[in-house]
Amino acid sequence: MISREEADQLLSQAEGSYLIRESQRQPGTYTLALRFGNQTRNFRLYHDGKHFVGEKRFESIHDLVTDGLITLYIETKAAEYIAKMTINPIYEHVGYTTLNQEPTLKKHLPQSPEAPDGPAAVKDDCNAEERLTSLVRRATLRESDLAPKYEKVHNFKVHTFRGPHWCEYCANFMWGLIAQGVKCADCGLNVHKQCSKVVPNDCQPDLRHVKKVYSCDLTTLVKAHNTKRPMVVDMCIQEIEARGLQSEGLYRISGFSELIEDVKLAFDRDGEKADISSNAYEDINIITGALKLYFRELPIPLITYDAYPRFIETAKVSDPEKRLESLHESLKLLPPAHCETLRYLMAHLKRVTQCDKDNLMPSENLGIVFGPTLMRAPDLDAMTALNDIRYQRLVVEMLITNEDVLF
Repeated sequence: MISREEADQLLSQAEGSYLIRESQRQPGTYTLALRFGNQTRNFRLYHDGKHFVGEKRFESIHDLVTDGLITLYIETKAAEYIAKMTINPIYEHVGYTTLNQEPTLKKHLPQSPEAPDGPAAVKDDCNAEERLTSLVRRATLRESDLAPKYEKVHNFKVHTFRGPHWCEYCANFMWGLIAQGVKCADCGLNVHKQCSKVVPNDCQPDLRHVKKVYSCDLTTLVKAHNTKRPMVVDMCIQEIEARGLQSEGLYRISGFSELIEDVKLAFDRDGEKADISSNAYEDINIITGALKLYFRELPIPLITYDAYPRFIETAKVSDPEKRLESLHESLKLLPPAHCETLRYLMAHLKRVTQCDKDNLMPSENLGIVFGPTLMRAPDLDAMTALNDIRYQRLVVEMLITNEDVLF
C-alpha cells in the first residue's frame, strides 16, 4: 500500500518493470503500475479467477504485463500504420474471395497436354496458390452454378493463436500473447479485431467447422452444404409427401420422442445420407416430429427475431387486402435462405391442406402447430408471449392460404 509517487520512484529504474499497489483511498482495490516510455502508467487491476485490466483475461500477472508491453510497444511505434491497416487490404486481391473462386474457374478450363503452357502453367498456379495460402490460409469450397449466392455475416469469436499469425484481411502481423484477434467459427477466417468490422459479409462456411445439422444457423448450413435449403427440410418433406399426406392428424400427432431423437442424430452424423425411409421409420409422425424439431432448435427462428414484430403487427391488421400487402412486405425482412425455406415449407403445407378430408389438418390446425414452431418472441415477458400465440397462428395460417400469391 504505497502512493502513486512512491510507485513512480521505484519503477523509474528500468523500462518494463511493474508492481501492484493497493489503493490508500479505497482499500481492497488494486492498481497495476507499469513503466513504459519513460513514464509510469497506472491501470485498475481486476480478478475474477483470472487477472485483467481490459477485455483479455490472464492466468498470471506476468503474462498480463508481457501482453501489455507488446501492445503498448506496437500501438506506440506503429499507431499511424495501424490506423491505415484496413484502408488498403489484400483481402479482395489475393485473399479469401479469390481463393474461394479458384476451384470454380479451374473446373471450366480445358486441360490439354499438347498445350505448350498447359502442365507448366498448372504447376506455376499451384506454386502461386501455395505461396498465397502460406500467408492467407483459406479452405476452398466447390461452388455449384445452381447454388444461390446467399449473403452471410462472419461468426467471429475472440481467439488465441499459437505462434506468429497474420491477419487474412490486411496481411499484417497479429500481436499479443493471447486473444490476438478473432476467428470465424463457421469458415475459419482469422483477422484483427479492428479488421473484423470491415470484412465483407461473404462467409463461406467450411464443413470442417460446421459439425452438425440441428441447432446450426440456417444460412450457415445451406452455404456449408452448397444447397438452396437445409437438406433436412427437403428430405423430410419429400418423405412425408411420398407416404404420409393422407395420414390422420399429420403434424398434430407426435411420434415417439426417442425415435425422433434418432433421426436428429442420423442427420447430424450422416447429413444427406441419413436413412429416413419407411424401412428405418415406419411411423410418418417420427419424420414430421423430426422436421418440427429442426425448426424449433434453430438458433435464429425461420421467421427471425428481427422480422417477428412486423409479422405480429401484420396479423393484427383487420382489412384483408392491407393485411396481405403487409405480409408481403414482412417477408422482405427475412434473409434469403430463410425466405426460400419458408416458401418451400408453405407450398408443402398447402398440399397437406388439400388432403384435409383424410388427414383432418386444414390451415387453421397447421397454424396452431407451426405458429410457435416457426416464430419465437424475442425476449418478451411471459404474458406478452402468451398473447402473441394467437397472432403466430394467424401468420402461419395466412402464409399457407396465400402461398401462391406471396411467394
